Amino acid sequence: MLQIGKFNTLKVVKTVDFGLYLDGGEKGEILLPRKFLPEKPYAEGDELSVFVYYDSEDRLIATTRKPYVQVGQFARLQVKSVTKVGAFLDWGVEAKDLLVPFREQHGEMQPDRYYIVYVYLDFATGRIVASAKLDKFLDNVPPEYTPNQPVEILVVQETQLGYKVIINNLHWGVIYHNEIFRPVAIGEHLQAYIKQVRDDERIDVSLQPIGYEQHIDPLSETILKRLDEAGGRLPLSDKSPAEEIARYFQCSKKSFKKAIGALYKARRIVIDEREIRKA
Repeated sequence: MLQIGKFNTLKVVKTVDFGLYLDGGEKGEILLPRKFLPEKPYAEGDELSVFVYYDSEDRLIATTRKPYVQVGQFARLQVKSVTKVGAFLDWGVEAKDLLVPFREQHGEMQPDRYYIVYVYLDFATGRIVASAKLDKFLDNVPPEYTPNQPVEILVVQETQLGYKVIINNLHWGVIYHNEIFRPVAIGEHLQAYIKQVRDDERIDVSLQPIGYEQHIDPLSETILKRLDEAGGRLPLSDKSPAEEIARYFQCSKKSFKKAIGALYKARRIVIDEREIRKA
């Protein structure tokens, strides 16, 4: 079944001078304009992965170019214009901006500003639209995560505690300031790990795997690599300030001390008062 606003694998029905017609099932034939064609030749029956959307004349059209966001996803997008029907966002689709109706905005959106939105198919019109009212699209299914489970997150908002994030396009979560050891930007997509799901179903997330066993080996390898790059010495030790350690390795002082302790026991490094060096 054709999924509008997403990538689909479609068969070539026929070739014409201005592109290919693809089999859209119940939606009929869908044009893939020649400017979007890969360099290799295609023949009837060949399959292509294409993004399907409505063009400026409300005709279904296909492209091989990847938009910034697909239906069912959240993203940070820029407002290109505001009209009497709503705000139009740049979502990386040629000649077709993404509408956010006024009823789906928190206050009137302003040109050139960026907003986090959810993209969906409007049931009434069948068109692809977006909403800035994120809450109604999140936490609608029970969170079934396990500690240390890898997840994809989108950074949405900074708070006093840390950052609100969207987990796997499904749930709200939070990463805490004291557990962040690298710069984080609003709208950034990151890999993270489930720390815990609380009794009230609120979810804590970490940018690092939880626990010594998962974190120590890759961190140790990183330390050794940085030592090699620095000629065998680094101006850090187990007595260095946490901020300085975080600047070098984007980790906590506790994790750093465990890592260099393991390297010391393995006789890979020497720990002095103000530096570590290759053994």
